[in-house]
Amino acid sequence: MDQDFINKLYINQQACPSCPSPEAVAKWFDELLGTLFPDFAKQQFSNQKEFELHLEKLKLQLDQILSRNPMKSQGDANLIAERFFEDMPQIHGLLEEDVTALFEGDPAAKSRTEVIRTYPGFFAIAAHRVAHCLLELGVRLIPRIISEYAHSRTGIDIHPGATIGHFFCIDHGTGVVIGETTVIGNRVKVYQGVTLGALSVDKKDAKTKRHPTIGDNVVIYAGATILGGKTDIGHDSVIGGNVWLTQSTEPFSKIYYKAQMTNSNGDSDTIIFKGQSA
Repeated sequence: MDQDFINKLYINQQACPSCPSPEAVAKWFDELLGTLFPDFAKQQFSNQKEFELHLEKLKLQLDQILSRNPMKSQGDANLIAERFFEDMPQIHGLLEEDVTALFEGDPAAKSRTEVIRTYPGFFAIAAHRVAHCLLELGVRLIPRIISEYAHSRTGIDIHPGATIGHFFCIDHGTGVVIGETTVIGNRVKVYQGVTLGALSVDKKDAKTKRHPTIGDNVVIYAGATILGGKTDIGHDSVIGGNVWLTQSTEPFSKIYYKAQMTNSNGDSDTIIFKGQSA
């Protein structure tokens, strides 16, 4: 191997000797989730003192992760860790509401425990709630590592910058994409394959609102694509499966994809699909 290339790799290694690995961040998140919800816990606690020490350990681990972050946080690592754990009751409360939304929104769900333990939507939302909180505290890179960990586990891609309201439900979930500047209201339900994305991928638009705003009580069915920072979906609307939207809708709208099946020549088995949004 070329010596110059080896030297380059070594210099890169030395420039980041103690970077927190994605595996270390993922392990911390798993332990945190197990602390918030015992369904994920890998250990049991014999008394409350032991549990409190566990919380202190998690706080110390976050402090160490933030201190080793090559993209430094905007603030003191210890202070950010303290503030994050002060926000844990709010995060837990939001996640309890999300469990309720998932349980009440899926007739197949038999219990809240089933939702917590097995639903990819809950895992992805939990990762987002944690990642978004850290991002709001000025932390860089680590929130994205957490969101990509959940993405790899669930197939659900939620950027930590997205703002999501109360009682959020992702049903099935595979293939859901929620972009950085998306704003989602309360009691919104999203099915698999939904994309809340941007119309432009130009780098110069990085600091602008590129993704849609979804009002309260909206249902978005499988395969729908909603694009653009100026696209507002009015509250209490229903967006049907496979709809492609780049414009706003009024409250209480029902937008659906209408497919017409016709035989191409009268005696062939070929099917032609013609669709439109209505």
